[in-house]
Amino acid sequence: MTRFGELLRVLASGGVDFVVVGGVAAAAHGSPRSTQDLDIVYARQDENLRKIAATLAPYHPYLRGAPPKLPFRLDFETLRAGPNFTLVTDLGWLDLFGEISGAGGYDDLAAHSIAVDVFGIRCKVVALDDLILAKRATGRLRDLETVAELEILRERARRPFQ
Repeated sequence: MTRFGELLRVLASGGVDFVVVGGVAAAAHGSPRSTQDLDIVYARQDENLRKIAATLAPYHPYLRGAPPKLPFRLDFETLRAGPNFTLVTDLGWLDLFGEISGAGGYDDLAAHSIAVDVFGIRCKVVALDDLILAKRATGRLRDLETVAELEILRERARRPFQ
């Protein structure tokens, strides 16, 4: 079971630059769907990569679905070598993305993000329009279903008294 609040608290207290995307972002915008993981898009600058590695190290990040004895260390060099990691940690599932299809990377998303309290932690959450673009770009059935919900939420937000 993913402990969303603790994961967010750890990332925020570690000074990591990130934007919440995926199911948690959809829920922050009002979607009733649940999710099993925390998805974030993170800044790819060297200093932020070092912060991510140091912040997550005590929680034993490991590649989700990989064989148990596969050598893996989430450190600066690993993060610099590849942008996307689906991880299991002592706090639950965490997906790190350098960018997301349809919406871009950290700088793109952060520019339009909204500051929201998510599980009691103030953090950047992807803007609703960018989330819809990203979900649509994946093309997965569950994401397209979420797009339909998010579009209804967007329409209601534009016309709150109708």
